[in-house]
Amino acid sequence: MYRKEKGALPTRMPATVEREKELIARIIAGETNLFHELIRPYERMVYLSILTMLRNDQEAEDAAQEVMISAFRHLKGFRGEAKFSTWLVTIAVNEARRRLRKAKTAQMESLDETKEDREGDFTPAVLTDWREIPSVVLEKKEMRQKLRDAVEQLPPIYREVLVLRDLEELNQQETASALGINVTLVKVRLHRARMMLQKMLAPYLRATAPARKGFFGRMFQ
Repeated sequence: MYRKEKGALPTRMPATVEREKELIARIIAGETNLFHELIRPYERMVYLSILTMLRNDQEAEDAAQEVMISAFRHLKGFRGEAKFSTWLVTIAVNEARRRLRKAKTAQMESLDETKEDREGDFTPAVLTDWREIPSVVLEKKEMRQKLRDAVEQLPPIYREVLVLRDLEELNQQETASALGINVTLVKVRLHRARMMLQKMLAPYLRATAPARKGFFGRMFQ
């Protein structure tokens, strides 16, 4: 139900806020058949967010189903203080984290949060942003696989913030709310995640386009 072509970036066509409010009110009032219309634009986002954290297709599908069930059960508790999509992805992140804790597969880093707040940004050594990789390169199947593998190798706290910010395109405040951290930590973790991706992808890019000028030439000088 939630599968998509591997390597492709997620796309969403969410309903308007007004339409979502209308659907939520009608669902709560008893028109439960409308629930799938409400969540349909976000099914892929939920699945991919969970898959990137769990790195297991079947478990991600099970978790995504559980998220939708939980969202339906607790829909009356949605107050509209945040976007519905943010509320939904918060449930997804919490479900993925719960499963990681239960399976004891997460190797969460022990970070000094206060220290992170003070460190601020620093200048990347390779790219300013991993997303500067030209679209013509990202369109290649091998490159998409390399990118997906690199994302999966990130420590969980960096992987989840990168998925929400760069792939699902949540803004900083939405990401902070979904992860239960402050905006400063979102910025720091996202910056570090991008740097880690750069480090992992640079050897591949260097090997595949050593003689090219322009973008690649500046990148590897």
